[in-house]
Amino acid sequence: MHGTNPTPKADPGYRWYKDLDRYHWLVLTVASLGWLFDTMDQQLFNLARRPAITELLGARPGDPAMAGKIAEYAGYSTMIFMIGWAIGGVIFGILGDRIGRARTMILTILSYSLFTGLSVLSTSVWDFSVYRFLTGLGVGGQFAVGVALVAETVPARARPYALGTVQACSAIGNMLAALIGIGLGSLEQSGAIGSAWRMMFVVGALPALLALVVFRKLKEPEQWRKAKESKQLGSMGELFSTPRWRHNALTGMLLAFAGVVGLWGIGFFSFDLISSVLDKSFRAQGLPESVIAGKKTMWTGITSLVQNLGAFFGVYAFTYLTARMGRKPAFALTFVAAMISTAFTFWFLDDFAGIFWMIPIMGFCQIALFGGYAIYFPELFPTRLRSTGTSFCYNVGRLVAALGPLSLGLLTSRVYAGYPEPMRYAGVTMCLVFLVGLAALPFAPETRGEPLPE
Repeated sequence: MHGTNPTPKADPGYRWYKDLDRYHWLVLTVASLGWLFDTMDQQLFNLARRPAITELLGARPGDPAMAGKIAEYAGYSTMIFMIGWAIGGVIFGILGDRIGRARTMILTILSYSLFTGLSVLSTSVWDFSVYRFLTGLGVGGQFAVGVALVAETVPARARPYALGTVQACSAIGNMLAALIGIGLGSLEQSGAIGSAWRMMFVVGALPALLALVVFRKLKEPEQWRKAKESKQLGSMGELFSTPRWRHNALTGMLLAFAGVVGLWGIGFFSFDLISSVLDKSFRAQGLPESVIAGKKTMWTGITSLVQNLGAFFGVYAFTYLTARMGRKPAFALTFVAAMISTAFTFWFLDDFAGIFWMIPIMGFCQIALFGGYAIYFPELFPTRLRSTGTSFCYNVGRLVAALGPLSLGLLTSRVYAGYPEPMRYAGVTMCLVFLVGLAALPFAPETRGEPLPE
């Protein structure tokens, strides 16, 4: 069963991968790698953000007088990156419908690879932020075209599992970035390299090679080719003039907003929280600053590794949970779990041991939501608007969510500045954002077992 045929109810014994032929596997592999390298780029930024901002501000690592300023500028740079991500996502999402999924994928991969490489040349926090904005333009477009391509190519029954696999690869991309961070941190600690964060961005430029595979091997889905012959594609006007698609777009955007703020405005700042924990530990040992810098880079990489190991299993858990109980109940459980686990982690994480159990649980719950977005958003829109609508949900949600990192930075540097370890208070406060997702769920359509709309 292909295309718009209904997806049968869950069968506990179903082996979805047996329904895929060679070309299905090619599409799934290329889309997964495109998203894997995209998320690797995102995570390299998260790992490099604090040491980069510290160096570019001319601050001494671990200087408590500069901690608030570093947190504030880290929030600015992340917000600017996310604004570029949102704008690029909308633009490339429309292109994905108008010129094709595969062609647009080539453009996004080349874009985020090129501008990641240029980040190496940064001399101030502002040109660093400009490079991150330009990188965000390409990063934002990959998700919508990748999931649209997979949703329209694989058999209908296998669709949610294949889309869950694409999103699970995001965790692998994050783990790959973490391994890169661990390796470069060790080299920095030994004195073999001077600045690990710049080398991270050099590595981030390599995925451009994947564009060559996309160009040579992929073809546009049959559904898209048929839609191109008969109807206007990628029309924002139609998306918002048709009540059904407008309702789905706005509801999906609110669902994405909650998860994106939860991850990018709170969860990925666990690296900055860990940094303060590590500072206390290493200074108590009397280690010199040069050694501390390398150790912190390495341990931040380890933190990312275990967080995304939990995330990988979280995405797969959501995939099977939603197949059995439906999209809306799975989202409801996951929003609650993400809120509780994130607040718990930010309040109680205070030693090395917490890295190995609190961080994976938080990663499991937070990224599970993104498995839901990959499965659910393509099911909300017809072929002619699938990339546009998916991108709107994911990236306009991100545009609004760009205020999340800024809010966390300002809460840390100003509202809770007089408190000990103000980021803890800021993180727990920000966890209220998951309630936005819960509030939007009653308005969301249930799509389990339904055909892709046309």
